[in-house]
Amino acid sequence: MGRHLAGKVFGKCGKGAVWLVLVLMAVIVCFPVAFVVSGAFSAQWELEQNLGPVLGSAEGMARWSLLPLAPAFQSLVELLMDSPQFFVMFWNSVKISLSILAGQMIFGIPAAWGLARFSFPGKGIVQMIYLVLMLMPFQVLMLPEYIILNGMGLLDTHLAVILPAVFSTFPVFIMQRFFHGVPEAVLEAARIDGAGNFQIFCSIGVPLGLPGILSSGLLGFLESWNMIEQPQTFLKTKALWPLSLFLPEIGLEEAGMGFAASLMMLVPALLLFLCGQEYLEQGIAAAAVKE
Repeated sequence: MGRHLAGKVFGKCGKGAVWLVLVLMAVIVCFPVAFVVSGAFSAQWELEQNLGPVLGSAEGMARWSLLPLAPAFQSLVELLMDSPQFFVMFWNSVKISLSILAGQMIFGIPAAWGLARFSFPGKGIVQMIYLVLMLMPFQVLMLPEYIILNGMGLLDTHLAVILPAVFSTFPVFIMQRFFHGVPEAVLEAARIDGAGNFQIFCSIGVPLGLPGILSSGLLGFLESWNMIEQPQTFLKTKALWPLSLFLPEIGLEEAGMGFAASLMMLVPALLLFLCGQEYLEQGIAAAAVKE
Protein backbone atom coordinates (compact mmCIF):
# COMPACT_ATOMS: atom_id res chain seq x y z
CA MET A 1 0.00 0.00 0.00
CA GLY A 2 2.83 2.35 0.98
CA ARG A 3 4.76 1.60 -2.20
CA HIS A 4 1.64 2.17 -4.32
CA LEU A 5 1.01 5.53 -2.62
CA ALA A 6 4.66 6.54 -3.03
CA GLY A 7 4.50 5.59 -6.70
CA LYS A 8 1.46 7.84 -7.22
CA VAL A 9 3.18 10.73 -5.41
CA PHE A 10 6.35 10.39 -7.48
CA GLY A 11 4.27 10.04 -10.65
CA LYS A 12 2.42 13.28 -9.93
CA CYS A 13 5.67 15.04 -9.04
CA GLY A 14 7.22 13.82 -12.27
CA LYS A 15 4.30 15.09 -14.34
CA GLY A 16 4.40 18.39 -12.48
CA ALA A 17 8.11 18.77 -13.20
CA VAL A 18 7.55 18.02 -16.88
CA TRP A 19 4.76 20.59 -17.09
CA LEU A 20 6.92 23.16 -15.29
CA VAL A 21 9.77 22.65 -17.75
CA LEU A 22 7.39 22.89 -20.72
CA VAL A 23 5.83 26.09 -19.38
CA LEU A 24 9.26 27.65 -18.83
CA MET A 25 10.33 26.71 -22.35
CA ALA A 26 7.10 28.16 -23.78
CA VAL A 27 7.70 31.41 -21.91
CA ILE A 28 11.26 31.62 -23.23
CA VAL A 29 10.10 30.96 -26.81
CA CYS A 30 7.23 33.48 -26.61
CA PHE A 31 9.24 36.22 -24.93
CA PRO A 32 10.69 37.68 -28.19
CA VAL A 33 7.15 37.98 -29.59
CA ALA A 34 5.95 39.72 -26.42
CA PHE A 35 9.05 41.94 -26.59
CA VAL A 36 8.19 43.01 -30.15
CA VAL A 37 4.50 43.64 -29.37
CA SER A 38 5.36 45.67 -26.30
CA GLY A 39 7.93 47.73 -28.22
CA ALA A 40 5.52 48.40 -31.08
CA PHE A 41 3.04 50.01 -28.68
CA SER A 42 5.62 51.92 -26.60
CA ALA A 43 6.28 55.63 -26.94
CA GLN A 44 9.59 56.72 -28.46
CA TRP A 45 10.77 58.39 -25.24
CA GLU A 46 10.20 55.16 -23.31
CA LEU A 47 12.17 53.12 -25.87
CA GLU A 48 15.06 55.59 -25.74
CA GLN A 49 15.02 55.47 -21.96
CA ASN A 50 14.96 51.66 -21.82
CA LEU A 51 17.27 50.83 -24.74
CA GLY A 52 19.61 53.83 -24.59
CA PRO A 53 22.43 51.93 -22.83
CA VAL A 54 22.35 49.28 -25.59
CA LEU A 55 21.60 51.21 -28.78
CA GLY A 56 22.71 54.70 -27.78
CA SER A 57 25.34 56.48 -25.73
CA ALA A 58 23.45 56.44 -22.43
CA GLU A 59 25.07 54.90 -19.39
CA GLY A 60 23.71 52.36 -16.98
CA MET A 61 21.77 49.15 -17.48
CA ALA A 62 19.12 48.56 -20.13
CA ARG A 63 15.68 47.68 -18.79
CA TRP A 64 12.37 46.58 -20.19
CA SER A 65 8.79 46.36 -18.99
CA LEU A 66 6.44 43.80 -20.47
CA LEU A 67 3.60 46.33 -20.55
CA PRO A 68 4.37 49.83 -21.86
CA LEU A 69 4.20 52.62 -19.28
CA ALA A 70 2.52 54.88 -21.84
CA PRO A 71 0.88 52.82 -24.61
CA ALA A 72 0.89 54.65 -27.94
CA PHE A 73 0.04 53.96 -31.58
CA GLN A 74 2.42 56.60 -32.90
CA SER A 75 4.98 54.14 -34.29
CA LEU A 76 2.39 52.04 -36.11
CA VAL A 77 0.66 55.11 -37.54
CA GLU A 78 3.96 56.59 -38.69
CA LEU A 79 5.01 53.30 -40.28
CA LEU A 80 1.72 52.69 -42.12
CA MET A 81 0.92 56.28 -43.06
CA ASP A 82 4.25 58.02 -43.57
CA SER A 83 6.84 55.40 -44.57
CA PRO A 84 6.77 54.54 -48.30
CA GLN A 85 10.08 52.71 -47.92
CA PHE A 86 8.38 50.16 -45.67
CA PHE A 87 5.72 49.37 -48.29
CA VAL A 88 8.33 49.04 -51.04
CA MET A 89 10.31 46.55 -48.98
CA PHE A 90 7.17 44.74 -47.85
CA TRP A 91 6.14 44.27 -51.48
CA ASN A 92 9.67 43.08 -52.30
CA SER A 93 9.37 40.44 -49.57
CA VAL A 94 5.99 39.31 -50.91
CA LYS A 95 7.29 39.18 -54.48
CA ILE A 96 10.42 37.23 -53.57
CA SER A 97 8.69 34.79 -51.21
CA LEU A 98 5.78 33.98 -53.53
CA SER A 99 8.10 33.58 -56.54
CA ILE A 100 10.31 31.19 -54.59
CA LEU A 101 7.28 29.25 -53.39
CA ALA A 102 5.85 28.94 -56.91
CA GLY A 103 9.19 27.78 -58.31
CA GLN A 104 9.69 25.22 -55.56
CA MET A 105 6.26 23.76 -56.24
CA ILE A 106 6.73 23.66 -60.03
CA PHE A 107 10.11 21.94 -59.92
CA GLY A 108 10.03 20.26 -56.51
CA ILE A 109 6.78 18.28 -56.76
CA PRO A 110 7.74 16.28 -59.91
CA ALA A 111 11.27 15.76 -58.56
CA ALA A 112 9.96 14.44 -55.24
CA TRP A 113 7.49 12.13 -57.00
CA GLY A 114 10.19 10.76 -59.29
CA LEU A 115 12.58 10.06 -56.40
CA ALA A 116 9.82 8.47 -54.33
CA ARG A 117 8.09 6.26 -56.91
CA PHE A 118 10.60 5.45 -59.67
CA SER A 119 13.76 3.37 -59.76
CA PHE A 120 16.58 4.37 -62.09
CA PRO A 121 20.36 3.94 -62.26
CA GLY A 122 22.16 6.27 -59.89
CA LYS A 123 19.09 7.03 -57.77
CA GLY A 124 21.03 6.51 -54.55
CA ILE A 125 23.73 8.95 -55.69
CA VAL A 126 21.11 11.55 -56.62
CA GLN A 127 19.45 11.24 -53.22
CA MET A 128 22.83 11.54 -51.51
CA ILE A 129 23.59 14.72 -53.48
CA TYR A 130 20.19 16.14 -52.50
CA LEU A 131 20.88 15.36 -48.84
CA VAL A 132 24.38 16.89 -48.91
CA LEU A 133 23.11 20.06 -50.59
CA MET A 134 20.32 20.32 -48.05
CA LEU A 135 22.82 20.15 -45.15
CA MET A 136 25.19 22.75 -46.64
CA PRO A 137 24.78 26.23 -45.15
CA PHE A 138 24.55 29.28 -47.38
CA GLN A 139 28.06 30.37 -46.41
CA VAL A 140 29.49 27.33 -48.23
CA LEU A 141 27.52 27.94 -51.43
CA MET A 142 27.73 31.73 -51.36
CA LEU A 143 30.88 32.13 -53.49
CA PRO A 144 29.96 29.71 -56.31
CA GLU A 145 26.43 31.13 -56.42
CA TYR A 146 27.84 34.66 -56.58
CA ILE A 147 30.20 33.76 -59.44
CA ILE A 148 27.45 32.00 -61.43
CA LEU A 149 24.92 34.79 -60.91
CA ASN A 150 27.52 37.39 -61.84
CA GLY A 151 28.31 35.49 -65.04
CA MET A 152 24.60 35.41 -65.88
CA GLY A 153 24.26 39.13 -65.22
CA LEU A 154 21.64 38.61 -62.52
CA LEU A 155 23.36 40.25 -59.57
CA ASP A 156 21.43 43.10 -57.97
CA THR A 157 18.14 41.72 -59.27
CA HIS A 158 15.43 39.77 -57.46
CA LEU A 159 16.21 36.76 -59.64
CA ALA A 160 19.58 36.49 -57.89
CA VAL A 161 17.72 35.67 -54.68
CA ILE A 162 14.85 33.72 -56.25
CA LEU A 163 16.65 31.30 -58.58
CA PRO A 164 18.98 29.59 -56.03
CA ALA A 165 16.09 29.21 -53.57
CA VAL A 166 13.75 27.76 -56.22
CA PHE A 167 16.04 24.75 -56.59
CA SER A 168 16.41 24.18 -52.87
CA THR A 169 16.48 20.47 -52.00
CA PHE A 170 14.64 20.79 -48.68
CA PRO A 171 11.08 20.91 -50.14
CA VAL A 172 11.91 17.88 -52.29
CA PHE A 173 13.13 16.03 -49.20
CA ILE A 174 9.88 16.79 -47.32
CA MET A 175 7.51 15.93 -50.17
CA GLN A 176 9.39 12.74 -51.00
CA ARG A 177 8.59 11.40 -47.53
CA PHE A 178 4.87 11.91 -48.07
CA PHE A 179 4.90 10.48 -51.61
CA HIS A 180 6.54 7.36 -50.20
CA GLY A 181 3.39 6.85 -48.15
CA VAL A 182 1.12 6.55 -51.19
CA PRO A 183 -0.01 2.88 -51.27
CA GLU A 184 1.52 0.95 -54.15
CA ALA A 185 -1.71 -1.05 -54.49
CA VAL A 186 -3.59 2.11 -55.46
CA LEU A 187 -1.02 2.95 -58.13
CA GLU A 188 -1.05 -0.60 -59.46
CA ALA A 189 -4.85 -0.56 -59.72
CA ALA A 190 -4.64 2.67 -61.69
CA ARG A 191 -2.09 1.13 -64.08
CA ILE A 192 -4.36 -1.88 -64.61
CA ASP A 193 -7.19 0.52 -65.51
CA GLY A 194 -4.95 2.01 -68.19
CA ALA A 195 -3.76 5.18 -66.48
CA GLY A 196 -0.37 6.52 -67.56
CA ASN A 197 2.38 7.80 -65.30
CA PHE A 198 1.43 11.44 -65.76
CA GLN A 199 -2.24 10.74 -65.08
CA ILE A 200 -1.36 8.75 -61.96
CA PHE A 201 0.84 11.61 -60.77
CA CYS A 202 -1.86 14.25 -61.28
CA SER A 203 -4.91 12.24 -60.17
CA ILE A 204 -3.46 10.17 -57.34
CA GLY A 205 0.00 11.34 -56.32
CA VAL A 206 -0.71 15.05 -55.90
CA PRO A 207 -4.04 14.65 -54.00
CA LEU A 208 -2.69 11.98 -51.64
CA GLY A 209 0.57 13.88 -51.14
CA LEU A 210 -1.18 17.22 -50.57
CA PRO A 211 -0.31 17.37 -46.83
CA GLY A 212 3.37 17.07 -47.70
CA ILE A 213 3.07 19.69 -50.44
CA LEU A 214 1.35 22.13 -48.08
CA SER A 215 3.80 21.54 -45.24
CA SER A 216 6.83 22.03 -47.50
CA GLY A 217 5.19 25.13 -48.98
CA LEU A 218 4.60 26.65 -45.55
CA LEU A 219 8.14 25.90 -44.39
CA GLY A 220 9.57 27.23 -47.65
CA PHE A 221 7.56 30.46 -47.43
CA LEU A 222 8.61 31.09 -43.83
CA GLU A 223 12.25 30.50 -44.73
CA SER A 224 12.18 32.83 -47.74
CA TRP A 225 10.17 35.47 -45.86
CA ASN A 226 12.85 35.69 -43.15
CA MET A 227 16.00 35.29 -45.27
CA ILE A 228 18.70 37.90 -44.63
CA GLU A 229 22.06 36.66 -45.89
CA GLN A 230 21.01 35.95 -49.50
CA PRO A 231 19.50 39.39 -50.27
CA GLN A 232 22.27 41.08 -48.31
CA THR A 233 24.86 39.34 -50.50
CA PHE A 234 23.22 39.61 -53.93
CA LEU A 235 21.26 42.88 -53.68
CA LYS A 236 23.10 46.21 -53.49
CA THR A 237 20.28 48.59 -54.46
CA LYS A 238 18.19 49.42 -51.39
CA ALA A 239 15.05 49.76 -53.49
CA LEU A 240 15.27 45.99 -54.12
CA TRP A 241 15.75 44.99 -50.50
CA PRO A 242 13.13 42.85 -48.73
CA LEU A 243 11.68 43.83 -45.39
CA SER A 244 14.15 41.61 -43.52
CA LEU A 245 16.92 44.07 -44.47
CA PHE A 246 14.85 47.09 -43.46
CA LEU A 247 15.07 46.26 -39.76
CA PRO A 248 18.88 46.21 -39.25
CA GLU A 249 19.07 49.74 -40.73
CA ILE A 250 17.07 51.23 -37.86
CA GLY A 251 18.81 53.00 -34.99
CA LEU A 252 17.70 54.19 -31.58
CA GLU A 253 16.01 57.29 -33.02
CA GLU A 254 13.67 55.06 -35.06
CA ALA A 255 13.36 52.23 -32.50
CA GLY A 256 9.58 52.59 -32.36
CA MET A 257 9.28 52.26 -36.12
CA GLY A 258 11.62 49.26 -35.98
CA PHE A 259 9.41 47.46 -33.48
CA ALA A 260 6.32 48.33 -35.52
CA ALA A 261 7.97 46.99 -38.71
CA SER A 262 8.95 43.82 -36.85
CA LEU A 263 5.35 43.34 -35.76
CA MET A 264 4.08 43.83 -39.32
CA MET A 265 6.66 41.34 -40.59
CA LEU A 266 5.56 38.85 -37.96
CA VAL A 267 1.86 39.01 -38.88
CA PRO A 268 1.96 37.03 -42.20
CA ALA A 269 4.18 34.34 -40.70
CA LEU A 270 1.95 34.08 -37.63
CA LEU A 271 -1.23 33.81 -39.71
CA LEU A 272 0.31 31.09 -41.86
CA PHE A 273 1.44 29.23 -38.77
CA LEU A 274 -2.02 29.37 -37.19
CA CYS A 275 -3.75 28.27 -40.40
CA GLY A 276 -1.29 25.52 -41.29
CA GLN A 277 -0.04 24.36 -37.91
CA GLU A 278 -1.09 20.76 -38.55
CA TYR A 279 0.77 20.60 -41.87
CA LEU A 280 3.85 22.24 -40.35
CA GLU A 281 3.93 19.61 -37.62
CA GLN A 282 3.63 16.86 -40.21
CA GLY A 283 6.45 18.36 -42.27
CA ILE A 284 8.76 18.71 -39.27
CA ALA A 285 7.97 15.15 -38.21
CA ALA A 286 8.66 13.86 -41.72
CA ALA A 287 12.01 15.65 -41.81
CA ALA A 288 13.01 14.06 -38.50
CA VAL A 289 12.18 10.44 -39.44
CA LYS A 290 15.04 8.34 -40.71
CA GLU A 291 14.50 6.06 -43.66
